[in-house]
Amino acid sequence: MVAVSVRLITGLGNPGWHYRETRHNVGFLVVDRLAEDLGAVPLAAPAPEMLLRRAVVGDQVIYLVKPMTWMNRSGDAVSVMTERLGVDPGQVLVIYDCLDLPLGRIRLRQGGSSGGHRGVESVIRELGTDQFPRLRVGIGRPESGAGIDYVLAGWTAAEVPVIGQSVMAASAAVRLYLADGLPAAMNRYNGWTAAADSAMTTQGETES
Repeated sequence: MVAVSVRLITGLGNPGWHYRETRHNVGFLVVDRLAEDLGAVPLAAPAPEMLLRRAVVGDQVIYLVKPMTWMNRSGDAVSVMTERLGVDPGQVLVIYDCLDLPLGRIRLRQGGSSGGHRGVESVIRELGTDQFPRLRVGIGRPESGAGIDYVLAGWTAAEVPVIGQSVMAASAAVRLYLADGLPAAMNRYNGWTAAADSAMTTQGETES
């Protein structure tokens, strides 16, 4: 009998159509892309404050969660699902936006502080530890003005194709993490940049 491994992947964001295309919701964009890439199917959620999907990849059962609370209560949904699934923090991957990474960069890490991200603070508080894998998607910092206004604003026309590349790369990074583990995904994608990816694509099109 093959042992089944369970993973919980959570993308952070704010609910509601008016937040859908904001920088703070890039975690939702990655989870949606990942659900498509994995062929995940919707499930009835055990609580109203989340959207839940499920995929099977080899001997792994993957649960994809989008908390439907405000960002600073994201940990509520994570706590409900970890208790229901019986998974420990090491089996939880959290995906979210990061001001400290430039747009067009992504970075995986094993654990650590929230870096001031309210959603991650909530997850740490509810899990009782900061030792869970996470994937940060760079959105850069504003040249001026408050960070909260920046993260709750929509993407500019110039940013849209770059964040599109980042979302695709983030999905690929998660799939590699599921297949080969976190170190392999970190080695492959922590040096990834959208600019380099675009250059390689353009070169390939030129050569063909």
